Amino acid sequence: MGWTVYMLRCRTGELYTGCTTDLDRRVREHNSGSGSKFTRSRLPVAVVYKEELGSRSEALRRERAIKEMKRSEKLLLVGHTALAASA
Repeated sequence: MGWTVYMLRCRTGELYTGCTTDLDRRVREHNSGSGSKFTRSRLPVAVVYKEELGSRSEALRRERAIKEMKRSEKLLLVGHTALAASA
């Protein structure tokens, strides 16, 4: 079972970072209002970044590293991923 670290963009433009083994289910939970307290009042949310990792510990370390980034660094990460996907 693989782990995914993901970043969501909320309706307000804020970014939320988390990790899961089932990204589709987790996004549905967020958009239904049961995903997290943070996203509940900022719906809808959309995935803007995802990264596959091999283990829970790797995913939690990466999630923490992303959460510690400045917003400008997160936006660069999101932009870099978008550019790579369109190439």
